[in-house]
Amino acid sequence: MPRYPFLMRKPHLPKGDQKLVQILDAALADATERSGDWLVCRSGCTQCCMGVFAISQLDAARLQHGLAELFRREPERAQAVRTRARDAVTRLLPGFPCDSHGGILPADEAERMLEDIAIDDPCPALDPATGTCDLYDSRPITCRAFGPPVRSEDGLGVCERCYHGATDEQIRACEMEVDPDDLESKLLKEMEAKGGPVGKTIVALALADERLQFKHLHRDGGALSPPPSRRGTGPPQRSKGR
Repeated sequence: MPRYPFLMRKPHLPKGDQKLVQILDAALADATERSGDWLVCRSGCTQCCMGVFAISQLDAARLQHGLAELFRREPERAQAVRTRARDAVTRLLPGFPCDSHGGILPADEAERMLEDIAIDDPCPALDPATGTCDLYDSRPITCRAFGPPVRSEDGLGVCERCYHGATDEQIRACEMEVDPDDLESKLLKEMEAKGGPVGKTIVALALADERLQFKHLHRDGGALSPPPSRRGTGPPQRSKGR
């Protein structure tokens, strides 16, 4: 079996992350049941897998942990994920808004700086042949909450493909409550206390080879920006992606 030294050992992932995932998966299952046929998310629908978006260092560690596991089970499939991640970094490299050695997006500006960048760029974890996620069990929090109505400081947002024919009141009744006790923030502080990186990054950087990931990352030039926000103010807003 071929060996891939970069990911032969699992990255550190707080034990509490499993509880967080369980909370989110239970909340998604509940919202899905309440939504019925209005929620049309199915395997092979890849709309929410397009576009660059910010993820936390907890998300990054979970993805790396999942990729390490995939290297053990299916090394060729895992290598394909890493290759797609490296290709994505190369495409996004010029002028990317992060530091030169850590791949960290500027504090408080990560989402804004990514708003218009590579809207149609596929997630490296997406298998283009099957339209499914190769790291589904390790996917970021944003991915776990996409589909049902989710509230943010900007309002309530839903996928544009879902809840057709539902009234605003019916949509609100299907709202998914994401991490009500803010466990994610507690786990991030735990990681930081143990010397982990601080700040947000993107999926491609989390999954790319370390040398490509950070060594040649910084470039002068215009800033890249993320896909349109999936949230909105007022009545529930529909969006094409994150």
